[in-house]
Amino acid sequence: MPGRYFDEWQVGDEIVHQPSRTVTETDNLLFSAMTHNMQPLHLDAEAAKASEFGRILVNSTFTFSLAVGLSIADTTLGTLVANLGYDKVVTPKPTFIGDTLTCSSEVVELRESKSRPTQGIVVFKHELTNQRGEIALAMLRTVLLRKKAG
Repeated sequence: MPGRYFDEWQVGDEIVHQPSRTVTETDNLLFSAMTHNMQPLHLDAEAAKASEFGRILVNSTFTFSLAVGLSIADTTLGTLVANLGYDKVVTPKPTFIGDTLTCSSEVVELRESKSRPTQGIVVFKHELTNQRGEIALAMLRTVLLRKKAG
């Protein structure tokens, strides 16, 4: 499924991306190890059990990366020039092993590139919701996209 070009988007466009993704213990362990995040809340079942959460928390930078990954096919696959930035990243609810996360995206801003006439800037609001309908992560992602060839 290819992404859309800049001129195919309108402010207010919304997409619920499929498939959803169930987070596994392996996802959390490997991501934490690969990024050298040795926070006991992510890796130590006994330490996590003693926390206010009572169980292992999934590394929030994994959920951030998952939101981007789940959104790519429908938004920027094949049309992206560059990710320009990520803003207002929040994690209002924790993610636990076994949670199933669904990503949705909304276009909140569009503007022509002043320096690149064949490209434009899109700001997406991405949200990850869990199977309980809670927002696990929300953020803005600003991208530079190609325009359709004239």
